Amino acid sequence: MPEPTLFDISKANRRGVRYPEPDVPEADFPQDFLREELPLPEISEHEVIRHFTNISQYNHGVDIGFYPLGSCTMKYNPKVNEDVARLPGFAFIHPLQPPETVQGALGLMYELQEWLGEISGFTDVGLQPAAGAHGELTGVLIIRAYHRDRGDEKRTKMLIPDSAHGTNPATSAMSGMEVVELPSDERGNVDLEALESECDDTLAGIMITNPNTLGLFDENIVEACQLVHEAGGLVYGDGANMNALLGTCKPAQTGIDVMHFNLHKTFSTPHGGGGPGSGPVGVVPELADFLPSPVVIRAEKGDEKNAPFYDFHVPEKTIGRVKAFHGHFGMFVRAFTYMISLGKEGLRDVAESAVLNANYLRALIKDSYNIPYDRMCMHEFVVQGEWEDAPDIQALDVSKRMMDFGIHPPTNYFPLIVHEALMIEPTETETKETLDEVAQVMNKIAKEAREEPETLKTAPHQTPFGRLDEVKAAKDLILNTSLPEDYGED
Repeated sequence: MPEPTLFDISKANRRGVRYPEPDVPEADFPQDFLREELPLPEISEHEVIRHFTNISQYNHGVDIGFYPLGSCTMKYNPKVNEDVARLPGFAFIHPLQPPETVQGALGLMYELQEWLGEISGFTDVGLQPAAGAHGELTGVLIIRAYHRDRGDEKRTKMLIPDSAHGTNPATSAMSGMEVVELPSDERGNVDLEALESECDDTLAGIMITNPNTLGLFDENIVEACQLVHEAGGLVYGDGANMNALLGTCKPAQTGIDVMHFNLHKTFSTPHGGGGPGSGPVGVVPELADFLPSPVVIRAEKGDEKNAPFYDFHVPEKTIGRVKAFHGHFGMFVRAFTYMISLGKEGLRDVAESAVLNANYLRALIKDSYNIPYDRMCMHEFVVQGEWEDAPDIQALDVSKRMMDFGIHPPTNYFPLIVHEALMIEPTETETKETLDEVAQVMNKIAKEAREEPETLKTAPHQTPFGRLDEVKAAKDLILNTSLPEDYGED
């Protein structure tokens, strides 16, 4: 049963806090702020604690159970990251302090830029963007600025593969680009013939996700980049799936010119609930002057101990600021802590373990689910939540039933090129035992789809709330259900 509201358990004259008699003269309170009746619940302190603790457990999180939300990389966030981000020297500084007073923070930002550049192969990195889609926007604005700086005003066409992230077309459109979709070939790669047919003197570039949203490494990535470059365009890489490539592949070496990183995915900083995320952007040397300002540099001057001095730098042809101050600094601290905790070999192990886990789980359920592109995947894979001998079952039914077993559903209905898609990303932090259990559950659900379809259609059964009308919930918002009915129209 759902948790009673605070109003349900309220008892007259029950108090959680009792204030002592004031030992100073009482001040007059502005009458405009007073109301004769304010129907707040009257409850004890421990009842408040229990209430909010109980309702907090309605939420599923990676600290509670398996969270295979494909394309989102919901990996476990090590608690040491939080401890470091809360150190006073990081938590209580101000972004407008003079650089000489925050050398530790600037040094961390500089080292984070260097680490991201080394991991990806890009020579320069800017940290400002606040999220993945914000990093995309920054990257496309850099591409636009590059062409305009060369007088190439006619280059306004941006190619988007149908296996790219869904925000890519919106990003291009917001930047004033003409969006052209490219199909995938039979193996889930970008179709090179379709790409070549669009390579003319109006081409600004291509936004490509690799590994793509099918969880596949694009076998045509080098050839695709070459075709775009030969036509005078640039290649934007969506780095949301970088978790599969750490230490094994540098995107810049495949021909990508600009790419964002999701610190809140690959590098374990928290995300969800609207942020804060972080989407730094890496670029090749030709685009360094267009990065958002400022970036952190290691200046020539130092103190008497020859310690380096870190300062802000405004790139010569910068697209300007894309975020207040310098980005989400707390996320920088968490990500850098994660990186230095693992080191070079540890980061490579992250990618290898993520790919191993995904392929292991894929192999365990492949006989129960149709896999439209059945080849070795990277960090995630896509199956279909439909069967010919279970015509009434959809992917949503499978996901709702998974909730009965304490498993967060995978991403539903994405990518759009797969009908009834379920995109599953186990991440590297899950154990073999967890994956075995998940496979057992998913195989059981596939059997139920044929033999007990009503069990899926009415799921979930074990959660505090049953199946909701999600369309109605989105269109008919009720944002406050805890006020009594007689609270008043105002």
